Amino acid sequence: MLPRRLTESPVSRLKSEIAQQKPFSGPAEEALLNLFRTADCLQRAMQREAKRWNITSTQYNVLRILRGAHPNGLPCSSIGERMITSDPDITRVLGRLKALHLIRQERQKKDKRVVTTYITDSGLVLLKEMDETVSRFPFRTLGHLDSGELAQFIRLLELARKQCDDRTAPGEANETAGDLTAANASARLE
Repeated sequence: MLPRRLTESPVSRLKSEIAQQKPFSGPAEEALLNLFRTADCLQRAMQREAKRWNITSTQYNVLRILRGAHPNGLPCSSIGERMITSDPDITRVLGRLKALHLIRQERQKKDKRVVTTYITDSGLVLLKEMDETVSRFPFRTLGHLDSGELAQFIRLLELARKQCDDRTAPGEANETAGDLTAANASARLE
């Protein structure tokens, strides 16, 4: 029998960060919790960046999507499909952006149920102000990884996401699928 110190795995940084006493059920759980913790860390860093302009990172994402469609607008469902992270209450996000005069909305004449959202000139100006800071964000957060590590990281993340079996767009995710989002998982960790 090996001495005890050789059979124990070293304490992971995550286990220490969350002050977990019990061992993880296995490497998959530890990897998943590390992913959630990292996603939360990066999300909070982006929130701090966006806060300088008095918007959230979710609102920034919506504005970025609408700028990509400009001069055309998008219906709410199309915005939800293009979101990086799921937000089940996209209507409220759009309402806040409308109150800030960063978007405008028009009800379609052919189908009154469909509302098309457009970015305003004020929204475009705001994004232009944010562009330089936001474009530096990936380097500030992941610039310590070399190109090979980044390529491997991307490949592993895409492989992990392939197993999600979530064929709905982020904006359309149901509550069951939403239970495992990084936001919900990070709330469990805090």
